[in-house]
Amino acid sequence: MFLSVFDVFKIGIGPSSSHTMGPMTAARRFLDDLARGTWPRAARARPAAITASLHGSLAFTGIGHGSDRAVILGLAGQDPQTVDPDAMDAIITKVRETGHVTPPGHPAYRFRPAVDLVLDKATPLPGHPNGLQFCAYDTDGQLLLRRIYYSIGGGFVVTAEELDALRHASPADADVPWPFADAAEMLDMAKRSGLSIAAMKRANEEARLSPAQLNQKLDAIWQVMSGCIDRGLEQRGELPGGLKVKRRAAAIHAQLAEKWQRNELDPLMANDWLSVFAMAVNEENAAGGRVVTAPTNGAAGVIPAVMRYAIQFNAGTGDAAIRDFLLTSAAIGGIIKHRASISGAEVGCQGEVGSASAMAAAGLCAIMGGTPAQVENAAEIALEHHLGMTCDPVGGLVQIPCIERNAFGAVKAVTAASLALKGDGTHAVPLDACIETMRQTGHDMSEKYKETSLGGLAVNVVAC
Repeated sequence: MFLSVFDVFKIGIGPSSSHTMGPMTAARRFLDDLARGTWPRAARARPAAITASLHGSLAFTGIGHGSDRAVILGLAGQDPQTVDPDAMDAIITKVRETGHVTPPGHPAYRFRPAVDLVLDKATPLPGHPNGLQFCAYDTDGQLLLRRIYYSIGGGFVVTAEELDALRHASPADADVPWPFADAAEMLDMAKRSGLSIAAMKRANEEARLSPAQLNQKLDAIWQVMSGCIDRGLEQRGELPGGLKVKRRAAAIHAQLAEKWQRNELDPLMANDWLSVFAMAVNEENAAGGRVVTAPTNGAAGVIPAVMRYAIQFNAGTGDAAIRDFLLTSAAIGGIIKHRASISGAEVGCQGEVGSASAMAAAGLCAIMGGTPAQVENAAEIALEHHLGMTCDPVGGLVQIPCIERNAFGAVKAVTAASLALKGDGTHAVPLDACIETMRQTGHDMSEKYKETSLGGLAVNVVAC
């Protein structure tokens, strides 16, 4: 198993990588299966109608996360990376009005969202809390094809067989020069090779891409992240969904910019800039804008915020440093995903914002001159202080408490990097032990607190 930096950082749309990007991708995969004609062929049999059902966390918070809309868009042939956010409403309206989807290269299929798209809260699927089932029928109503997919976080979509293979795979199986499976192996390889974590990750990526291609793709990731910050700093008004949450990033940014121009010293300035950058991204995500999974949409603001902070407050942060930041972050994110999970529906928000904070801390520590041991220490500090964090979005929307959680994740990341840089990398709790603790905590955590909106703030805010 080789988890590329571009598996960790995917360009897509909000508000959720697992609940929006994943279902759209799953629907597209089902279309591909239909195109291959893998059903038992009877006389005159051809697919004429499609149904879909969402299960587990997807069913409980699907409306708030736009999962129903994502399925419609996917069956209409749209892709998370290329769909035009401004065109989505018109596409969805047309499908609802006509009762058909007409994806490119396919015949028209009957698909009536009000009837054929079911949020099944009573029937969880066995592989993962985020399960989807698609069925295709012929003109006589005979079932031709059934497929089950799982959206396992960060926009990843797999079948049951692929999920099992992932769980039993090891980075050591990959044909790359530095196939570390955990942080201990990563540090050992760095010590033996004399390479940084970013250099090892770059060598792994260059087993598949030329150096120029890799740099171009890394730069494109940062351009989307940076553009998302810029859009979020300009937009005002209320976020969609009914909670009447006001966008705050633009107003806060205006205040900070005024102080900046006056060279006014403020002891809270660093935290304020980090927070406003993170909030800008997550307000854009909540509005359904274009974002980058980092490692998920719900945690998409942490890494861009820390990167923009580094650029603004450290004149030496250029293109090479940004690439090293992304490569180092992806190395840590890949270990966390392999050893535990980045899915809020599986391990809670510790797996999303906690993982993002660990990744950001590692990236910042690396570009500030940290050794591999200090980088691993920074990641551990950040993750350790997110352990136990539940995923309890109010109304199933990634707004309360998600937006502010990204701000705090960014602040913790910088603090963790700073602490690690002041030591020599020696510390009591290894990153691998912290990741395993997160996995165990997620396993023991009640389903109420894992992206179902059945507990925590999701219940108590409404009750108040």
